[in-house]
Amino acid sequence: MHILQRLLIGLGGLAIFLTVLPIIPSDEAFIRIWDFPRTQVATVLVVALGASMYLLPLRRIPSVVYVSALTGALVWQAYAIWPYTPLHEPQAKALAACEPESRLSLMVANVLVENRNAAPLLALVDRLGPDLVLLVETNNWWDAKLEPLKNSFPHIISHPQEDSYGLHLFSRFELISPQVRFLIDDYVPSIKTGIRLPSGALTTFYGLHPKPPPLHDTDQRDAELLIVGKEIRSEAIPSVVAGDLNDVAWSQTNGLFQEVSGLLDPRIGRGLYTTFNADWPLLKWPLDHVFFEQSFRLLEIDVLEDVGSDHFPLFVSLCHDPASAEVQQQPVPEPSDLNKAEEMIEDGRDEASE
Repeated sequence: MHILQRLLIGLGGLAIFLTVLPIIPSDEAFIRIWDFPRTQVATVLVVALGASMYLLPLRRIPSVVYVSALTGALVWQAYAIWPYTPLHEPQAKALAACEPESRLSLMVANVLVENRNAAPLLALVDRLGPDLVLLVETNNWWDAKLEPLKNSFPHIISHPQEDSYGLHLFSRFELISPQVRFLIDDYVPSIKTGIRLPSGALTTFYGLHPKPPPLHDTDQRDAELLIVGKEIRSEAIPSVVAGDLNDVAWSQTNGLFQEVSGLLDPRIGRGLYTTFNADWPLLKWPLDHVFFEQSFRLLEIDVLEDVGSDHFPLFVSLCHDPASAEVQQQPVPEPSDLNKAEEMIEDGRDEASE
């Protein structure tokens, strides 16, 4: 067999293996991490499939089996990615105009705890003028550097930590009963607060930054997200969830979270809007997220410029429009989804208690 054929079979075989691996129902980080590079694995599959047309004897059964496996793997990857392209119908419907008092704009940014240049981030916030700014990986150094934001944001939740799990929320709007909570671990904080819009409408905001793979298995990350999803399901007030969730948009956990919470994902039907890794041009994934309840309509979503972190900031602008609840389809869970969520929450709590 020619060396190019061997290389082709090895490359394609690896891509097939990495397609099958995350199908395994496991919380192990070395398995779940392969949920992330679906677009990259799909690209390898396309290259391998195209090269097979020229390098392999396609009339032989082994070649037919190999090409069929490549095709099946590519279809599987495309099926996972397809909802996050303009080829799919948008889940969150856009709105062209909105009354100023009903607007809610939000910027989410992982600042990177080792980053020692706050100027680009501060300049971006000043230029963009969002209503809310959620920052994660903030420590005491960042807490001091963020002091200028207090001039524009009178309502602040500050919880710096040195271990990359610190959080800051800056708001132009009144915060109602703000809380810093520890849903799974006593060192992984999250934010829950009510927000009163200028219109007088209330919404509940959740800011999250759970444990990331591959340094940790995913059961605690998944449990934290699903605990919030269950809370939202029982909330009478519309909710918005934002943060660096350390999970890709197309993961099974994100899908289950949407089913349990009923929240909408503005990426569906629009694009990947990759936010990580800012330093690796060929390896980018959508790790930072904003989900919202169906009484909100989308005005804008954008990935912003580099601020010296390994994440790009994500900007989302919403309009609170209760009439939109009738024109946007809310995800609805099956009983099996709720049972699965309960099991995953218990698994996460068990892991945290060990």
